[in-house]
Amino acid sequence: MHRVVIRLTDGPRRVLVTGAAGRLGRATLDLLAGRGVPVTALDLHDPGDLPADRVVVGGAGDPAAVRAALAGVDAVVHCAAIPAPTMGTPEEVFAGNVRATFVTLEEAAQARVRRAVIASSIAVLGLSFAPRPLHPAWFPVDEAVPVQVADPYALSKQADEATAAMMARRYGMAVVALRFPLLGGPDDVLPGIAARFVDDPGFGAAHLWAYLDTRDAATVAWSALTVPLSGCHTLFVAAPDTLAPQPTEELLDRFHPGVPRRVPLPGRATPIAVGAATRLLGFRAEHRYPVGSGNGRPDDAAAGR
Repeated sequence: MHRVVIRLTDGPRRVLVTGAAGRLGRATLDLLAGRGVPVTALDLHDPGDLPADRVVVGGAGDPAAVRAALAGVDAVVHCAAIPAPTMGTPEEVFAGNVRATFVTLEEAAQARVRRAVIASSIAVLGLSFAPRPLHPAWFPVDEAVPVQVADPYALSKQADEATAAMMARRYGMAVVALRFPLLGGPDDVLPGIAARFVDDPGFGAAHLWAYLDTRDAATVAWSALTVPLSGCHTLFVAAPDTLAPQPTEELLDRFHPGVPRRVPLPGRATPIAVGAATRLLGFRAEHRYPVGSGNGRPDDAAAGR
């Protein structure tokens, strides 16, 4: 069977970043600006300080706004979403997120864009916002672990990943869905989360105590835009260690008892397998948070993206 491999080895000519004013959106804009890549930023509001040479104000679920934002674009990083089920009604969270992903990718395909990255989430497993504690089938979790969706945000991410796969089959678009854990940096949410894990490690059990610095998130998104690949790929990414000071296997014994472990998880090793992202994208987290230095409290959005 003939296989089309889409190459952007010289880098895209112009990238559309949706949800550009958010945590991941801004980090992506910063990285692209540093590489001299022209960027169109799409967001519901223009804060006036986005490092993009073109800003379109509108929603990622609005076909007219997305169509306008796609002018001259040959790659898309779709970050726009309501990042937690507590940040809107169930209908707003599910329908809004799914519509934004479908519209963005559909309009991109119609504009002959052939490479896209979408922000999925570890929450797609179903654990993060479940109404009662859930446990994965095995550790470390990987892309083959069955999902147990029990909330509208997780359901929206499951639908987003299915949408990405459909776009790849229908249009030949290469799409990478990155399953991000908590995203942040030493100057925003990570200190508060890390401080809470010291006395309340159970708070992180549903999120597997995982994190990724936003700079590394932007870097892996760039790799997903530029490495030669075809089809749709759903990949976990995370820092190699957790935000919790306790040993990972002790945490798993306490909060996920009886779940089989396929490999040892020594020290503070993250219970998330990132081998697929490493093999396909060359993923490696460069920024590690120094656990034990934080203080403060997390917010709702921190558990999403």
